[in-house]
This record gives sequence, C-alpha cells and structure tokens, in this order.
Amino acid sequence: MKKLLVTGSSGLIGSEVCVHFAKLGWEIHGIDNNQRAAFFGPNGDTRWNQNRLQSQIKHFFHHEYDIRDRDGIIKVVQEIKPNAIIHTAAQPSHDMAAAIPFEDFDTNAVGTFNMLEATRRYSTDIPFIHLSTNKVYGDAPNEIALTELDKRWDYADPLYKNGIPETFRIDQTKHSLFGASKVAGDIAVQEFGRYFDMPTACLRGGCLTGPNHSGVELHGFLSYLIKCNLEGREYTIFGYKGKQVRDNIHSYDVARFVEEFINAPRIAEVYNIGGGKDNTCSILEAFDIIAGISGKEMRWKYEDRPRIGDHICYYSDLTKMKAHYPGWGITKSLHDTFVEIFQAWQNKKH
Repeated sequence: MKKLLVTGSSGLIGSEVCVHFAKLGWEIHGIDNNQRAAFFGPNGDTRWNQNRLQSQIKHFFHHEYDIRDRDGIIKVVQEIKPNAIIHTAAQPSHDMAAAIPFEDFDTNAVGTFNMLEATRRYSTDIPFIHLSTNKVYGDAPNEIALTELDKRWDYADPLYKNGIPETFRIDQTKHSLFGASKVAGDIAVQEFGRYFDMPTACLRGGCLTGPNHSGVELHGFLSYLIKCNLEGREYTIFGYKGKQVRDNIHSYDVARFVEEFINAPRIAEVYNIGGGKDNTCSILEAFDIIAGISGKEMRWKYEDRPRIGDHICYYSDLTKMKAHYPGWGITKSLHDTFVEIFQAWQNKKH
C-alpha cells in the first residue's frame, strides 16, 4: 500500500487530499498540531476535522508534530517512508502575519524548508507538492489596467483576459509579511527541485474553498462570508467598493490536481491554481449568490480602507495547468460550491 504524508492534514486542502487518496487505496499519514486554533482562536479550531478523518478513513494515522520542529520532522519522515508528500501546513492569514511575524516566518518559510530537507534526506525521487499562494505576486496585479463594472472590477488589458499567468513578476511589489514568508517557501521548493533534481510543485492558490473550511474573518473568504449570512452577522468590506474579484476553486478540484501531478511528476514546476475566470465573483456578487441560496439578505458595512497589499482583481490563468495535465479541469461550479459550504455550516449548527 502506498503511503501519503500530508502536513496540515486537518485543514481545508489537507483533509480533502487525505480523503481523496484514501479512496484511491493509499495509507494516509497526517501531520497537524491544530496551530490554526492558536492563530485564530476557537473559531479556527480544526480538531473536529481531525476526528472526522480518524473516524472515516481506515488507514489514517495522525502525527502531532509542529513543522517548525526540525528534528521531529526529519525523524517522522524517515519513519513513515512516504511515496509522496503534500505540504499544506501554514500560517495562512495575510492580515495576521504582521501581528505574529516570527510565528508567520518560522511556519511558512522555515517550516517549509524543514519539510524539504527532511524529504531530501529521505528520498529525492518522491513528489513534493507545496501549497503556495497568489500573494507571492504581492500587489503587482493592481498595476494592470482595470474596467469598473456595476458590481466588479475586471482586467481591461487583453493580455490578462484569461487571468494571471505563472510568468507574472513576484518582486518589487508589496506582499505583506505573509506574502514574503510564502515567497521564501515557494522559492525554496523550486530550488530543491532544480538543485537536487527533485519532483516538486508550487501550487499558487487563489481562493481555495470548500465545505470543510474553518473560515474566520482573517482567512477563508467564502466560508466566513457564508457563515455570516447564515448567522445574520454583519460582514465588513475593506475597500475597493466591494467590487474586488477572486476566483474560487473547490478543495476537491485541488486534490484532483495533486493526483494528476503525483501520477506524472515534473521538476520544479509552478502552477497558478484557482477556479479560473468562470469561477470568479466579487464580494458584492457573493452577497447576491448566498442571498439567493439562503433567502436571507446579507448584512454588511463598508470601511474605505483596503487591506494592505490586497488584490483589486485576481483570477488564475489555468492554461499551463491544463496544457501539462489535460485530464484535469474544474468540476465544481461556483454556485455548487456556495451550496456545499452553506449546507456544511447548517449541519454544524445542528
């Protein structure tokens, strides 16, 4: 039986990958220490997801490690002897990073380096997939000429009609400290791939979402927005008239791409993984979608100050991903994703 090692296994993408590969017959080893609860408080707690995995997956083994524990990580990789590693553990909040800069950098940059070196010492032949972020591009996408529509911004430059490609620059731009720590990890993953000829991939995610997200205000855009609607809580829009645009990809489609890469790994690749143009929405449009599903109007307020380094409009150009892996594509529509998240929050209430 093949073994998969997943860091951040209780998180949104980590848990989806665990379930997906368990169904393919893999033995799953999850590394998670519920650090999300330390970052975001009780609402960010992911123990419920760990318990779900332990109850639903026959061959699931939980390992309570912190990726900042260098010796522990080297030891556990040697003990598990995985056939592939999916690294999703992170401090994931753009905003939180400035309040906890050491924790952010040690988790996102040093923790990723620990995972890479532990992998290299064990084997340079197994696929290593890293969940990076579109924040590695900083606020450079905001330099693209935009068109203002009734409820959204969109690219006016035809060069970006399909979204942001992987060739877009990542330097000389404001990233936030989170973006900077993720750049460090992203570049390290590429370097281990090129320098040691290791099969690695950086997946630069847009809005990764799905029903197993413990969404909070500082991280988890759609999950938190839908939860606010369900509970009648006021949602705060930060700047850009609420017309800022994101592409949203269901965690299931991320897991499907991970499978594709493991089946045909490449050296030091980078992919912008998101829902693409068809799965985009602005905050105002998201309000309309969830109101149509729940029957409840969205309560919200507006603060005329955007989050530092935030994107006005961002969606992923999926051309490279589909060219390298033509068997992969988006299977979960934006509306279906909204419905799944809404139903999941309803079930948690009951």
